[in-house]
Amino acid sequence: MSDKQLTVRFHGAAGTVTGSCMEFGYEHSRILVDCGMFQGSRSLERLNLEDFTFDPRQIDAVVLTHAHIDHSGLLPKLVKGGFAGQIWCTLPTSDLLQHMLADSGRIQEYEAERRNRRRDRAGEDPFVPVYTSQDAMDAWQQCRPVELEEFFQPATGFRARLWNAGHILGSASVELDAGGVRVICSGDIGPDNKAFQIDPEGPSGFDHAVCEATYGDRQREAVTIAERRKLLQSEVEAAMTRGGNLVIPAFALERTQELLLDLHHLMGSEAIPNVSVFIDSPLANRVTGVFERHASELEDTGEMNIFDHPAFHFVTDVAQSISLNSISGAIILAASGMCEGGRIRHHLIHNLHRKDSTVLFVGFQAQGSLGRVILEGAERVRISGNDVRVRAQVRHIHSYSAHADQAELLDWIDERSPISGSLFLDHGEPGALEAMRRELQRRQAGLNVRLPQIGEIYSLPPGEPAKRLETGRTDLAEALGQDWQNTYADFATSLKAELARLRSDRQRREALEKMRHVLESYNAHMAFRNGN
Repeated sequence: MSDKQLTVRFHGAAGTVTGSCMEFGYEHSRILVDCGMFQGSRSLERLNLEDFTFDPRQIDAVVLTHAHIDHSGLLPKLVKGGFAGQIWCTLPTSDLLQHMLADSGRIQEYEAERRNRRRDRAGEDPFVPVYTSQDAMDAWQQCRPVELEEFFQPATGFRARLWNAGHILGSASVELDAGGVRVICSGDIGPDNKAFQIDPEGPSGFDHAVCEATYGDRQREAVTIAERRKLLQSEVEAAMTRGGNLVIPAFALERTQELLLDLHHLMGSEAIPNVSVFIDSPLANRVTGVFERHASELEDTGEMNIFDHPAFHFVTDVAQSISLNSISGAIILAASGMCEGGRIRHHLIHNLHRKDSTVLFVGFQAQGSLGRVILEGAERVRISGNDVRVRAQVRHIHSYSAHADQAELLDWIDERSPISGSLFLDHGEPGALEAMRRELQRRQAGLNVRLPQIGEIYSLPPGEPAKRLETGRTDLAEALGQDWQNTYADFATSLKAELARLRSDRQRREALEKMRHVLESYNAHMAFRNGN
């Protein structure tokens, strides 16, 4: 392959929603746009433990779209591996990363310790964290804030600009120019009527574009902020009528702050009473401080401090969090938004089994995540080694999404047009990507639309369709979909109940022996078929 041509390799978020990372190469320079963690099923998260498929020491710079962990979460691993360049991003993104990356490092350390303590891992090799909180701080020190819409040179031969993406505080789309080829990477695009953020912006006329498609198969009903608040009001009223808690899994960054904005407004207008609201997320508390520092850059806040209300209680330590086990009639906001870690799992253990409690989802739930399993109607779930029956009311408000829907994504693409070469769709599940591709080709028959796979490399010639130079990885199909551990968790949580329906201990022992025999027979069959 010639060094004179611009190339792109997709290292993540291709055929899946998380793990955003693209490597652009021109002559002897290599830059990454994003370096995010995979999130979702255990099989998908195991990809974070693999070695990078590139040498971090050979990467000259990173240009970061925003601070969400699925876009930034492997930066500490990159630095730990020898990356010594600068991480270019907006100032709000840099301020957020100080807390986001440190928290991610602490989670990695905690999860490694917790898994190593589990009795069912006795005798296995110790689980090693992807990186530590110190690694995270080392990475943050390499941030280089830049202003929106101002050109900078991240590496020799590359010129870049950041444009407001309207997704979260500090989020940006990335414009790149190398060898006379213009490319734009959307990052995550925000929807219309997004609290705090102005609508996405950017120039037009590119050789190539990369656009996210998280909601590429969905058309949301247009909902104003006032209408969204009415929906939240109805959910709060219904939950308080049931008498239990309203538990909201909420991403620490932006979603928690949006909910506080709306709750503050609803209480201030006496649409709902001053219900106690517990924000049980140390990270969300620190991120809220960043929002306060950048208040002048936010829309919809007016003159008030929206995060200061007598009903809001920011939980600071574990003892306070545990004390919430005994309350009823409160609103509990806790991370993570997809229930894959953090204090929300503790609150689900103590509230999911209660008929009078409500669990309200306000964000995207990735395939394989605990949140997705609950939202799709599981009767039992397994959380941190506990079998939990789902008896609570499970609700969902779609209008808090920080992602554009299909129509809004199409508008963003139209505003970047003409795109004379290829449009790549990434950051989406297969159904969403395919739906978006079909709609684009119906609207613009001549547009060259690509659905890249992880590991694929393309050359990006000026004004012509991209050319695939290498195929992607063929070993990721199971990791990117519903993995076996979700099926196992569902089976394990229902097994005890099914055994209890048998009439005697003798029947239960016989049933278990038969199940063991089936598994041993299957293993023997597969060994024979594979020639082992």
